[in-house]
Amino acid sequence: MSSSGVRPPHGTADIPVVTVLGGGQLGRMLALAGIPLGVRFRFLDPSPEATARDVGDLVVAPLGDAAAIDEVSAGSDVVTYEWEGVPGSAAAHLTSRVAVYPPVGALTASQDRLHEKQLFQRLGIPVPAFRAVDGVDDLRRAADEIGLPAVLKTRVGGYDGKGQVVLRELADVAGAWDALGGVPSIFESFLAFERELSVIGVRGAGGETRCWPLVENRHERGILRRSFAPAPGVDPELEARANGFMGKLLDELDYRGVLALEMFQCGDELLANEIAPRVHNSGHWTIEGAETSQFENHIRAVLGWPLGSTDARGVSVMVNCIGSLPEPERVLRVDGAHLHRYGKALRPGRKVGHVTVVAPDRGTLEARLAQLDEALPGDDG
Repeated sequence: MSSSGVRPPHGTADIPVVTVLGGGQLGRMLALAGIPLGVRFRFLDPSPEATARDVGDLVVAPLGDAAAIDEVSAGSDVVTYEWEGVPGSAAAHLTSRVAVYPPVGALTASQDRLHEKQLFQRLGIPVPAFRAVDGVDDLRRAADEIGLPAVLKTRVGGYDGKGQVVLRELADVAGAWDALGGVPSIFESFLAFERELSVIGVRGAGGETRCWPLVENRHERGILRRSFAPAPGVDPELEARANGFMGKLLDELDYRGVLALEMFQCGDELLANEIAPRVHNSGHWTIEGAETSQFENHIRAVLGWPLGSTDARGVSVMVNCIGSLPEPERVLRVDGAHLHRYGKALRPGRKVGHVTVVAPDRGTLEARLAQLDEALPGDDG
């Protein structure tokens, strides 16, 4: 179904058309959730090898190309995105001619770490101590006021541990500024947190809001490796607080679609790290592990359809395949295991698939995860 252009719309209300800016694995999984509902998909991506090419029409062009954006969105019911790096100007360009969800304001807020932290503060959502940094002098002042260790992050760009550097002593200050290219940055206190948690919520056309259970995320080399859902040992009050943060964000942003909020747990405290205005890696478990996946509920929300239940089906763990893929026959011997291969070329450090294991209880899940670990290759990256 991949092409350099798109077929004309069917022109019938029975077949809604969703355009997705970005054609990576998140776009692919959106389509895999929406196709059974009778939804057609189009994608805009700069790569002809974009993995979503297998599940919808693909226009190959930069995500900021106005002509290509007009082409791919013509006749669509709604435009959404699967990556927060989509230029805000590209999404804004479309708003006068087609519905765009999540709203452009949420997209742009997530693209600048300083604005993101200020949004959290405005809503009373706790954050680590931070300062805006526009030069070495600002960086020295921030180190003096907040203290070390700390993390310096570029305000714009960066993901999976990229675009940031840890400062442990004053001698690291000048080198850190140079290491990030001397661009506007944000200085944050380095937290000795117990674990990272994420809450994923969805808000529908009428303002209805639902959240999936809290998830515990474990990283390796700055890349998400495993997500456990529901997160073990979560106090109901802690979960209610996280859901409250999500509700504030969804309402403030007049949101429609799926939103993820990553947080650090420090004792009884939850400190917000960042939002992602899209479906999220830590929500992949929902495909098999929840009554309605994040992908299906995102499609329901942006099309104005009723939301589905976000209740968990037992307990789950999602394991990212990074740089290499397991042999299907070995993984599928594990009860409750579900393999997703993204159709991407293997490359060190690249997410090329994931496996979700679902079980009725945590003891069974741990036993199945031990079996899965024996089937997984060593990651290249």
